[in-house]
Amino acid sequence: MTALTDTPRTHFPSPERSTAPAPPEARGLRRDEVRLLIARPGGVTHTEFHELPEHLEAGDLLVVNNSATVPGEIDGIHDRLGPVVVHVGSFLDDGTRHVELRSAPSAAQAVLDARVGDVLRIGPVELTLVAEHSGRTSSPTGEGNRIWLARVTGDLDRELASHGRPIAYGYLHHRYPLADYQTIFASRPGSVEMASAGRPISERLLSRLVARGVLVATVTLHTGFSSQEVGEAPAAEWFDVPRGTAELVNATRRRGGRVVAVGTTVTRALESAVDGDGQVVRASGWTNRVISPSEPARVVTGLVTGWHDPQASHLLLVESVAGAELTQSAYDQAWAEGYLWHEFGDSALLLP
Repeated sequence: MTALTDTPRTHFPSPERSTAPAPPEARGLRRDEVRLLIARPGGVTHTEFHELPEHLEAGDLLVVNNSATVPGEIDGIHDRLGPVVVHVGSFLDDGTRHVELRSAPSAAQAVLDARVGDVLRIGPVELTLVAEHSGRTSSPTGEGNRIWLARVTGDLDRELASHGRPIAYGYLHHRYPLADYQTIFASRPGSVEMASAGRPISERLLSRLVARGVLVATVTLHTGFSSQEVGEAPAAEWFDVPRGTAELVNATRRRGGRVVAVGTTVTRALESAVDGDGQVVRASGWTNRVISPSEPARVVTGLVTGWHDPQASHLLLVESVAGAELTQSAYDQAWAEGYLWHEFGDSALLLP
């Protein structure tokens, strides 16, 4: 994870008091009854997510992520700092693993004073921090390194399966089960944080999309940690764009239809599969693609997304697809109207 050269142009106050504290079902709503802000160059519309089909057209292509969320959070003991919450990412090709250290017991704050050589104990498993991954970062909790490469001794996946839980942060009222962190498309386990843009899509909404003539296709991108601090780019993530989806994207573009990505994860996967001629091809593997106004999206022309933190790298991707002016307008309206942020919050449909 390296520093970004671009800086988001979109500015808004911290959403700490506007964060969804629980899944919609725990707030008395169906998953598709969260709010939906629709932003077009002609203005902004406020509605609910189940009305999404009314704002798409026959021949549009909606692309969703079928990655399923796996337990990625577990309690550990740091040899110098004592109890910590450990967020665990994927195994890398060299056998190391991404880990992020958070404060115990709620993971509310990043732990920034770990050092190379420190050892974490998770039951019978040992994790040795071997290298900084994200570089130095400044945050409200201090300055230091947040994400590490760790060498694992023991069966960490077994510990996660037995004692792990979904990655969560201090803004939730309670801990919620893994089932609450799945979309209806979740079929390929591998995401350590939910691909949350697709969570509001329900079976009834999907049926209405199909009846309206909107095409739906899938990609896979197994998400890493979503809690990027200011100036951090997303880490490498594993993705898969199947041939059928690639062909649908290309055909939709030839017909003049819109390619609407459900989330930044889908956008990253599709844009990682674009060849030198601007065509989407069958592709899979690790992607380091960072989408920004200086390295813009080439095939995605619409975006369904949640709301991101100020200065997060996700905002660069949103600005690349929607444009800085439309993105700012959407965030201004969302803030003014009390939309809810983060994985269980409200949504936007950006149609530049």
